[in-house]
Amino acid sequence: MKRFLCFHGMRHPLATVGQVSASRQNQALSALLFLYRQVLWGDVGNLEGVVRARQPKRLPVVFTVAETREVLERLQGTEQLVAQMLYGSGLRLMEALRLRVQDVEIEVRQVTVRSGKGDKDRVTVFPASLMEPLQNHLLVVRQMHRADLREYPNAASEWGLQWVFPQSHRWHDEKTKTQGRHHIDPSVIQKAVKRALLRAGISKPASCHTFRHSFATHLLERGQDIRTIQELLGHSDVKTTMIYTHVLNRGPCGVMSPVDLL
Repeated sequence: MKRFLCFHGMRHPLATVGQVSASRQNQALSALLFLYRQVLWGDVGNLEGVVRARQPKRLPVVFTVAETREVLERLQGTEQLVAQMLYGSGLRLMEALRLRVQDVEIEVRQVTVRSGKGDKDRVTVFPASLMEPLQNHLLVVRQMHRADLREYPNAASEWGLQWVFPQSHRWHDEKTKTQGRHHIDPSVIQKAVKRALLRAGISKPASCHTFRHSFATHLLERGQDIRTIQELLGHSDVKTTMIYTHVLNRGPCGVMSPVDLL
């Protein structure tokens, strides 16, 4: 931020110009928004619009229902359960991994996402088909938690605050003598999904996030209204959710090609 101000002669610039990727622009934009909103309280509405206008619009990568099944069937254990949550609840990967036990209300089929993108909380659906698998998973997690309490008296004792998907090993800091148990590293799930994609023979540039895109698209295909999908995804603007209408399995805008009528 200091270099940014010095570069512009300590004046507020009207726009930014640079041949960099969209992700890098997002990072720079976030830093600038923080600077002006929290430190200088400047007006960056125009700057935000300029940067976002330069970002290319990409259609999301979406699985078909059959492809989704193929990938999920080639996952096992916790990796499979996490992926099923991504697809079944429309979660981002880190939203799933940061779930606490208290955030998943199995009986009422509800998942609460806390501090999601934009630091917003939201509620989404919990798949009925995952009730038994998740309950069995949580039995194992609870045994792990009880073992922690026996071995580490200072471990967090409240069951509801435990990670739904904890790591198998606790971390230890030799310098501070502190220890704890974090949630699964996202790379574990990402690598497992990549392997499943290869085994399924799917050539799409898919990732864990494709499950979230597929969640929204498949709900639209089944006739679910877009406003509800917007709420489940946590989008602040329905225009963001509208992008899934362009990847429905019906051709662009739902139009039938004239060659199909010959």
